[in-house]
Amino acid sequence: MPSSHDWINNPLGVVEGMFAASQNNPNSGWEAKAVEFFKDHLNEKDAHTWVPSLNDVPLHYLKPNSLVKFRCLIQDMFDPEFYMGVYEAVNPSTRDKVLRCGKYKDVTECGVDFNSKNTVTAERQTFYCVPIPGESPWVKECYAGLSQARDVPSTSYAPARQKRSYEEDDDMDTQPQKQREPHAGPQTASEHHGNGDCKRQETEAPSSQVASASRVDLNFPLPGEKGPSCLLKVYEDWDGFKLNDAVEVFGILSVSPALSALADEKDASSSLLDPADSMETAEEQRVHSPPASLVPRLHMLYAKPLPHNNPLLPAAACEQNSAYLSSTRSEMATVRTELLAYFTHILLGDALAAEYLILHLISNVYHRHDVLPLGKFTLNLSGCPTEASYTERFYQIIQQLVPSSYYLGMTLQNMNQMRLVPKKDYVANRLVSGALQLARNTSLFLDESRLEQGQLDTTGVRNVTALGNVISWQKFDYDFNYHQMGIPCNINVLIASEGRSLLPSDCRIHLQSQVAPSDVEEYLRSIHTQSQASQLNKFRVYLSVARLLDYSISDEVTKVAVSEPGTDLSVQRRLAQSQTHRGAAEESDGAAQVCQRQRAVIKLSF
Repeated sequence: MPSSHDWINNPLGVVEGMFAASQNNPNSGWEAKAVEFFKDHLNEKDAHTWVPSLNDVPLHYLKPNSLVKFRCLIQDMFDPEFYMGVYEAVNPSTRDKVLRCGKYKDVTECGVDFNSKNTVTAERQTFYCVPIPGESPWVKECYAGLSQARDVPSTSYAPARQKRSYEEDDDMDTQPQKQREPHAGPQTASEHHGNGDCKRQETEAPSSQVASASRVDLNFPLPGEKGPSCLLKVYEDWDGFKLNDAVEVFGILSVSPALSALADEKDASSSLLDPADSMETAEEQRVHSPPASLVPRLHMLYAKPLPHNNPLLPAAACEQNSAYLSSTRSEMATVRTELLAYFTHILLGDALAAEYLILHLISNVYHRHDVLPLGKFTLNLSGCPTEASYTERFYQIIQQLVPSSYYLGMTLQNMNQMRLVPKKDYVANRLVSGALQLARNTSLFLDESRLEQGQLDTTGVRNVTALGNVISWQKFDYDFNYHQMGIPCNINVLIASEGRSLLPSDCRIHLQSQVAPSDVEEYLRSIHTQSQASQLNKFRVYLSVARLLDYSISDEVTKVAVSEPGTDLSVQRRLAQSQTHRGAAEESDGAAQVCQRQRAVIKLSF
């Protein structure tokens, strides 16, 4: 664990020490050395688990100016900003001038000499980041369980009880009466004897966040999302980041109250100023300078892209020919057999539908040939039972297996009122998020069984068109008012419907029940409760690893896939079922061949 020389609790001390040492050697390249210092320490075994996470720990429990990490999605990109990279400060007592480093800071020390010739102005890029949309509860719990940050010594405010998760913290905010109830968990002596100051300190921070939230829209893509958002300050290679990238950022947390004071001053003075005298509108100032207690600033030291957000896979799993992939590959056939049986029970005994569901869940856009996305596989599962909310239960089971997902009931109200497509707000100079602004490989579950009679308005037509473009081209147009900009995506779309879907799909298979339970909801619940956590983890690992594996397709399979593009499997099944007993056996062999063919089709995207 980190020692008293703590690069986690005081990263600015490390940076300032290297800056001071570089004054004797201007060509030392101290900035690159500082970044390498943190990279090397974070790459040590389990070192990243020592760093507290904004995803797990409420903001008011974290030490300002400490090193934190954030698993997030880049939701918007703001304009670059200028800052004082180097400035000269005057000691008020001795009147001596000392050079200071302004990097990784939002607020400088007092006594800055603004007329100094040694001042160096630098540029940095600001990204607005939100938690990964639709991240499954089991993913959050697993990441929080892997963290060892609570053991790191800290001089910041230490709560008198165990740390809450963000979900618990938000529940406390929305239901204050719960704060007066006794905690179910173990209590410390100060809690037991009723330390009033400590309790007051615990409740003040969340209540202030609630007050701020009424003025600031956190701009989460999905409704009902919880967690923090942050302004990410990037100092180098910001061209390598793109909109909707999922990244894990390690940076210095900045929550200086001065930031909120400056924002309030801007709001107060904006009404007195001539709009022509200011380049920013009041709304833009409010969006780009939100209260630091609600939207902290994170100064990036190191960031790594997230090809997946499955905490059960080690970092080495993304490397081809790694020892982890080799050991996992030997078990994949057995796990697939178990997963096929599990899905067969979920799909009421339909083994062929279970085969295609597995193929859908491991599909991935691996390449784009001109406008054609290769690897996508949208599945339309028709014939779903309408009673007992079968589709909702089905989605909950899928949610337990994939890292990120979203359920969209295609009711007339949702289609006409929801904002699926992000839109540019030129008054606030920000991108207003939409429900389709999702990270790669997010499972989008479209429940078409909720359709009802009615008429789509302009918004509804736009939303349905966007869904069709996601399915067909894995891209859709963001609304920039004066023009439309197509942004590529990689979303796994599963459509559950009674009949043929109104939306396009790569494959439709009609569900044919082999069992008829009296209570479908209880039937699905019993299957899920009987599944052990270890078995579910195997399924979760299998579905993620299958996307990462690299494999080749033989010429024979390629010819078959190209010569026989997408077929309606409900027709194939009806023909097969009309055969004799021998024909039924041939159907089983044929289904296996069809599934083998479909694996190739996933890569060729017919």
